[in-house]
Amino acid sequence: MFDCDILVIGGGIIGLSTAYALSRAAPGTRVVVLEKEAGPARHQTGRNSGVIHSGIYYRPGSLKARYAVRGAAEMVKFCAEYGLPHEVTGKLIVATDRSELPRLHALVQRGRENGIPVRELGPAQISEFEPQVRGIAAIHVGTTGVCDYGAVAAQLAEASGAELRYGARVTAVDRRPWGVAVRTADGGVVRARALVNCAGLHCDAVARLAGDEPGVRIVPFRGEYYELARPDLVRGLVYPVPDPAFPFLGVHLTRGVDGGVHLGPNAVPAAAREGYRRRQVDPRDLAGTLAWPGTWRIARRHWRYGAGELHRSLSKRAFTEAVRRLLPAVEAADLRPAPAGVRAQAVLRDGTLVDDFLIRRGPRTVHVLNAPSPAATASLPIGREVARQALALVDG
Repeated sequence: MFDCDILVIGGGIIGLSTAYALSRAAPGTRVVVLEKEAGPARHQTGRNSGVIHSGIYYRPGSLKARYAVRGAAEMVKFCAEYGLPHEVTGKLIVATDRSELPRLHALVQRGRENGIPVRELGPAQISEFEPQVRGIAAIHVGTTGVCDYGAVAAQLAEASGAELRYGARVTAVDRRPWGVAVRTADGGVVRARALVNCAGLHCDAVARLAGDEPGVRIVPFRGEYYELARPDLVRGLVYPVPDPAFPFLGVHLTRGVDGGVHLGPNAVPAAAREGYRRRQVDPRDLAGTLAWPGTWRIARRHWRYGAGELHRSLSKRAFTEAVRRLLPAVEAADLRPAPAGVRAQAVLRDGTLVDDFLIRRGPRTVHVLNAPSPAATASLPIGREVARQALALVDG
């Protein structure tokens, strides 16, 4: 009667980590992963800066704090075990203006509360780590690193032992007392005892297909990057002091595992859930975003912030100036366009940006409804938690 015990929708790092965790927690569990693209990690997982985050930014006790701190150590271990490219580089968070000092000091306290080793630096010490970076104060976070999350996702897929079906876009979900029946665009049907929704940019739509009201809407934010033509200007990772009112970390400098340095991202609303290009518009996605009351409340509340992000998107000179606050030696000619990413940000009806990971259960379903950065870092602990909830549905 059943094609599998647990059906996972989404072949990004969270869906594949869940399949991997299921194989470890309950060997013999039959798992099928449906992914609409031709391979894994084609969206958020494969289009980010590759940073293994320390967990310093996140509220103590939150899922983001607990899972990022734990996940960072586990991600390094996983990469080492399977021979995947990675490096523990450490990073600097740099204040360039006195008004940022209280927020920098608050980060020091938050890092210590989260159990993260943090070292405070003055201007001369900043230069010891990053000779070309300028600031009035900074903190060094030693547990931050970089890896290739696309390679991690591919390894999770292989190690999970799950049946992976690519090019399988879900069009309907029929929930029954015994489980779920899921139809794909090619007319195929998969029957499972429980469904796990890890659809990322489309997770709220999949939840509604299953008959569960998610209570949030995914609002896509495009993150635009440049590549630094003179990568020797940056040794490691350099971040500005973030604004705690937003889940975005600001334009930062990231030396990846390939030795290249990426600058960005900014955060601008996208007119399509997979809107990686500025002029890319999906009328259905855009209509859904504009129909959600929370979208307009965000716009009214944070229009100044949004205007700044849009300005940096439209003006290379403005983007360069944002980088020059940290790296004065950079010129506009040093910036080469690089592929963009899209952040799947869950927004409540009242306009609140969901700040933590959000996992909800329904009858025969588990939905991962908010898993933007640092979800890749935290993917192994997230996968275990989702697997635990899915197994509880099956065992119950």
